[in-house]
Amino acid sequence: MELRDKQIYEAIEACLLAGKIMLQSGAETYRVEDTMMRMASAFGVGETHSYVTPTAIIFTSGGKGPVTTKLVRISDRTTDLKKVAMVNNISRKISSGDLDLAEAFRQLKDIESANLTFSVQLQLFAAAVASGCFLIMFKGGWPDFLPSMVAGGAGYLFFIQFHRLVPIKFFAEFVSSFLIGLISFAFVKAGLGHELDKIIIGSVMPLVPGLLITNAIRDLMAGHLVSGISKGAEALLTAFAIGSGIAVVLSFI
Repeated sequence: MELRDKQIYEAIEACLLAGKIMLQSGAETYRVEDTMMRMASAFGVGETHSYVTPTAIIFTSGGKGPVTTKLVRISDRTTDLKKVAMVNNISRKISSGDLDLAEAFRQLKDIESANLTFSVQLQLFAAAVASGCFLIMFKGGWPDFLPSMVAGGAGYLFFIQFHRLVPIKFFAEFVSSFLIGLISFAFVKAGLGHELDKIIIGSVMPLVPGLLITNAIRDLMAGHLVSGISKGAEALLTAFAIGSGIAVVLSFI
């Protein structure tokens, strides 16, 4: 392999790694494609094309050199906007000439292997507080603040633990919302809660796919119809799983 061809191959690998990290971390499809194209242009790779879906990235380069096409499958997606911001920062440094290919690839590998998520305890605390605040936002009473916190925190904890055992997101969301409904009903039955509907609504909000819905709309507006529709379908299935879990509880009380 000639030196120029080797550099093109390494540049494509770096672009694909950046796109993979961003897509796995919750970035929009158009942002992933734009970042990859800008990085490739800065590395001197001509006539590049990228096609990104929520489950795969296809990147090809032509120009005067050999045509190179690579595919990366995306099997797991989460929300880690800090990684998205870090990859964007590396892309800007590459475009400005402050970062060479070898150093950029090394930093991208470090970002990929880094665990930047908050601790489970902090996530549970945030979910519990958010549940109580959402209850107040939906005009619930302050006496229901604590029941909503407990139900929301317990449901989110169960979602995290159950998803580790059974890596089927929709099933974990269904069972978690079912548990939230049971806990909320128990509080009301015991006289510690008053408005069952408000407690349930506030408690399930940490499970609602807000970022997914936002990305689906932004991708549709940017013309990425396949990604927008698939993300919208995923958000719809998540909402259906949450609603079904609550509906099962309400059907028995």
